[in-house]
Amino acid sequence: MSTGARRTRVAGMAGIAALSLVAAAGCSSDGGGGADGDVTIEFAQWWEPELPDGAFAEIIAGFEEENPGVNVDLVSAPYASTQEQLFAGSASGTMPDVMGLDAVWVNDFANQGAIADLSALMSEYGYDDSQLASQVQVDGSTYMIPVVNFIYPLFTNDDLLAEAGVDAPPTTRQEFLDAAVAISELGGDTTGWALPLSLEQPNGVLNDVMPWVWSSGGSMLSDGQPDLTNPEMTAAIEYVQQLWDAGAVAPGSFTMKEQDKVEEFTNGRVGMMISSLAHINLLQETNPDLSFSVSAIPTEEGFSGDSGLTYASWGIGVSESSEHPEEAFALIEYLMETETNGDLSTIANGFPGNTEAVPDFVEDDPLMADAFEIYQNTTPVNEFSGLPAAEQLMRSFAEQLQATLNGDQDVTQMLDQTQAAWSDEF
Repeated sequence: MSTGARRTRVAGMAGIAALSLVAAAGCSSDGGGGADGDVTIEFAQWWEPELPDGAFAEIIAGFEEENPGVNVDLVSAPYASTQEQLFAGSASGTMPDVMGLDAVWVNDFANQGAIADLSALMSEYGYDDSQLASQVQVDGSTYMIPVVNFIYPLFTNDDLLAEAGVDAPPTTRQEFLDAAVAISELGGDTTGWALPLSLEQPNGVLNDVMPWVWSSGGSMLSDGQPDLTNPEMTAAIEYVQQLWDAGAVAPGSFTMKEQDKVEEFTNGRVGMMISSLAHINLLQETNPDLSFSVSAIPTEEGFSGDSGLTYASWGIGVSESSEHPEEAFALIEYLMETETNGDLSTIANGFPGNTEAVPDFVEDDPLMADAFEIYQNTTPVNEFSGLPAAEQLMRSFAEQLQATLNGDQDVTQMLDQTQAAWSDEF
């Protein structure tokens, strides 16, 4: 079955009568079945709070309309609260039927047996995955499907670039270095680039450091194992060191978090940042006078291969303990259909997990149109997806990078130390 074709799976089972019999016979008072015999599945996620009021509920209502007898109980909370809830549920065996997932959680949940093998479910239900843009796997099996993708391009402050004598966003590392130095030399409290390396929230390694590796075709892994001492990794970290030594990095990096980086850029104190496309609306609303552009991450001079671009996703998975796996997977199918996925991506200001879906904003917003072109011409990369203890891997990397930038060790020592720490986790 194509992901682009609408289909009512559960209404075509043994019929609503069969659903009623199952619900009456086997469902407890935990919400698995209602008094009218309908099946109810819980869907825990952080997406609804980040969308316009009522928008996600309307999409879910569309699923319920196409699948009579199946109700969806939306359990909505901010990202951090959802993370806490799911990790607690994983430990206690009380995961919701369907859940929003961050790729960095997947390995832990899969190894705990908390989330279902989606490869097996796709096979069982005859699902054609050819239109899925990506899948997050552990040991060769899919455990998460990215529903909406948020790329991390380069944001540049057009006014600061012009003031520094730079005509266009940089496309190579040397151009970026020159631009970052020129902006930093404007004086005042303005610097070229923001580099958040907080150990409390270490995702700056994923979002701000590793893009320099991936944009030029490099990798931090080899055959699924840490490979941090390869030439591409070394060159990228040496480049970050070069930016630091040139005074082109905003102060406070060692305690800076992602939200701090965005605030610095919004207020015009930083000329360039690598950040989520989801921040476009925030920038426009917070500082309507801010003139900025988005572009691909600069590459090494002379690079002509496939360029990678960091992305994060609203992923989705199914509980291994769900009493309603078919209904749960039917919800995933619905969200990944071409029309539904395009609608959800539009209201989320992200890019579809279905390769055939096109969000409406591509035609309405020039910035988003530029971003969509970047998305189509680069390869989405997030090598932390599905890794064990992904957040701890980022933290140990950030610890060693801080020591290097502080002058306590060189890049070779830093990568050797990080390689050893990562090998212990693997």
